[in-house]
Amino acid sequence: MDRFEIIYRENTPMGKMQIKILVDKETGVNYLFTSDDCGAGITPLLDSDGRPVITK
Repeated sequence: MDRFEIIYRENTPMGKMQIKILVDKETGVNYLFTSDDCGAGITPLLDSDGRPVITK
C-alpha cells in the first residue's frame, strides 16, 4: 500500500471505532477513513469552500 500514507490515527475508548486520515501520495488529496463493528467508510476531506484538502 505505497500510494497512501496515514498521517493521523485515533482509536475511541474500548477500540470500537478507528479514525484515520490518509493522504494519496500521487494527488495529495486527504481522506477520512472510519471503521467500527458495523462497517467502514472513506470520504475526501473538504475545506470550508467545499474543495478537497490537498497536502503538498
